[in-house]
Amino acid sequence: MTKENSIKLFESKKIRVHWDNKSEKWYFSVIDIIETLTQSKNPRRYWSDLKRKLKKEGFNQLYEIIVQLKLKASDGKMYATDCADTEGLLRIIQSIPSPKAEPFKVWLAKVGYERIEETEDPELAFDRAMETYLKKGYSKNWINQRIKSIEVRKELTDEWELRGVKKELEYAILTDEITQAWTGLTTKQYKNLKDLKKENLRDNMTNLELVLNMLAETSTTELSKEQKPKTLIENRNVAKKGGSVAGVARKDLEKKLGKSVISPFNAKGLKQKEDNKEIEE
Repeated sequence: MTKENSIKLFESKKIRVHWDNKSEKWYFSVIDIIETLTQSKNPRRYWSDLKRKLKKEGFNQLYEIIVQLKLKASDGKMYATDCADTEGLLRIIQSIPSPKAEPFKVWLAKVGYERIEETEDPELAFDRAMETYLKKGYSKNWINQRIKSIEVRKELTDEWELRGVKKELEYAILTDEITQAWTGLTTKQYKNLKDLKKENLRDNMTNLELVLNMLAETSTTELSKEQKPKTLIENRNVAKKGGSVAGVARKDLEKKLGKSVISPFNAKGLKQKEDNKEIEE
């Protein structure tokens, strides 16, 4: 079974999932989630009743977050199945009166409270980021680089906002220009090299990759301040120039090292590499 159509386990229950390569999102079978959380003998009926309940409560966006995808059923055949991405699924879970759904609701409330705190005191976001990365097993040296890269990225997006760049799609377009200019790869190709899907690309970079990426983004920020681009096309040209600064540095370093600095390792592979290095020493 491919990564695009696979099965995940939740408390030993099978949850059918689908990876959409275009939107870069995981979609989960709503019926499977409901069966797991409610232990209903008729999850389809439960879901039908829940949809009516949500509609009565005024949740009119329900049919915007539900997509029908063909997933394999227990008889081995493919059937159209109601699915939702992570955000949509969490919204549905909020409406399920089940003890098993409570941990999700508590977590959502906690995350919401933390985001409000971070709005009032942005430093808390960095403290929580440090704590999260430490729990994931990253080294302090890498974490310091990663947090610095967040600061550099924020300066760049602030500059883009000042130049009238629209968030989401246009940010992604400009980021792709920068990435391609310094790595020779599109963002998608870079993620494929590291065998990533939804994971954050920067969270899977080596220290050296992070430094070069920061150089590319800082250069783009400074060039934008000087050239003051007014259109998306002009911003794309600035992004290419900024990325090429790091691209020149990368090629020069690779020539001296005699090897590529673009690593195929993702976070898991990098940690295994570090562990093996410590064992050898």
